[in-house]
Amino acid sequence: MGSIRIYKGMPPLTEEQIRRLEENKPKSDDEIDFSDIPRMTKEELSKFKPWRLRQNKKENIAS
Repeated sequence: MGSIRIYKGMPPLTEEQIRRLEENKPKSDDEIDFSDIPRMTKEELSKFKPWRLRQNKKENIAS
């Protein structure tokens, strides 16, 4: 994740803003609940292509 930037002239953060920032600190994968995300089917997974192959460029990607 990114960091918070405080610029010259910005008002100081409120207690509420500080509390919300603390609640949203980055979490490890073990702390994230992925149970609400449906599993992908084999058909869906078979449609995936690497990003470089999805581009509409006509240049040779093997070089």
